[in-house]
Amino acid sequence: MTVLVTGGNAGIGYFVAEQLAEAGAEVVLGSRDAAKAEVALRVLRERVPGVRASWARLDLADLASVKGIEVGELDAVVLNAGVYLEGPERRETKDGHEMTFGVNHLGHFALTAALQDRLKPGARIVTMGSFAAKSAKLDFDDLQSKRDYHPKTAYERSKLAQTLFALELDRRLRASGSSLLSVVAHPGGALDSLTPDRPPLHVRSRKLILARIALQGKDGGARPAVRAAAGPDVHSGQIWGPRVFGLKGKPRPEPVRGPYADPEAAARAWAASVELTGVEPVFS
Repeated sequence: MTVLVTGGNAGIGYFVAEQLAEAGAEVVLGSRDAAKAEVALRVLRERVPGVRASWARLDLADLASVKGIEVGELDAVVLNAGVYLEGPERRETKDGHEMTFGVNHLGHFALTAALQDRLKPGARIVTMGSFAAKSAKLDFDDLQSKRDYHPKTAYERSKLAQTLFALELDRRLRASGSSLLSVVAHPGGALDSLTPDRPPLHVRSRKLILARIALQGKDGGARPAVRAAAGPDVHSGQIWGPRVFGLKGKPRPEPVRGPYADPEAAARAWAASVELTGVEPVFS
């Protein structure tokens, strides 16, 4: 089994790669930074002796990089990488898209299209959602947040767009008779301070915090995506998240409801994404 993990050089993405490698998968880390990717590979090889691992250059803020990614055939891709910008300044990708929406959603939309001929029959496309998306609503008149930019809102909307994309992709895969699976996973509440050490990639704060009662580390946050990518009991169109209030614990499927259960919004988001990226994922 070969799996591409975007943003696999750090955070939750690294632990997704580590856990998949422990299960025997070959992992490819999608990263725009060669130095960071090499550090992650070194840590991964120390943790999982004999692991088959490599990295592929991928800059989700540059659609040319996304469309030109060099990877072989894949059994799964985990669309994990993302940004959460701080501060009031609105930033843009190389293609002129608002950075958070452009990286988190549009970059992964274009990547899915770029991988069309490299996904094996039965392969899984796992999209990393977020608990924060449940309170979001897309503004189709201002998807790029040009009129009213707030970092938190931009992030929430980008994760909702990703989730709607994954569910719309499932509908299209089923309609075409494809054997591919489109699944959503979200990490719940995953904190750096509860994440185990992986020096020099990550060194945990030694502060004891009450949040450990309700939240988990990024290793725990990786488990729903790993289950979605490799679990035998996973079905296309599902959302997987942590068992305890959607915040921590073992993965389980969650109901598709609220803003996620809106096929009209999903179809509109898909059409807008095609227009903005100039590509469309089409599978048969």
